[in-house]
Amino acid sequence: MIHQIDTTDNIVAFRALAEVTKEDFQSVVVPAVEKLVKQINEINFLLVLDTDIENFTAGAWLQDAMLGLKHLGKWNRAAIVSDSEEIISFTNGFSYVVPGEFKGFKKEAFNKALNWVEGNIN
Repeated sequence: MIHQIDTTDNIVAFRALAEVTKEDFQSVVVPAVEKLVKQINEINFLLVLDTDIENFTAGAWLQDAMLGLKHLGKWNRAAIVSDSEEIISFTNGFSYVVPGEFKGFKKEAFNKALNWVEGNIN
């Protein structure tokens, strides 16, 4: 399950809980990202993982990949908030392979992650 988090108008933010499915991406994430691209022509994205990465179904991963490819040149900043060192390291390395800045943050640094995605800090 994914819930959208209320934030400023220049980002989309989500919290993943329990099992995350293809339908979650289609009904929550995709419409929010599409709306943001129409409004500001870039993607500033925050995802808080309050579930294990294993709880993302194959359909959810496929929808995530398709969304990323569709808007490949629109990614500006993306933060993943998790207490998993592996996820944080993977996220930090993403900037080397796709356009945009990607950064992982520990859950205790949620406010810092939010400020970074909003563009308020470097």
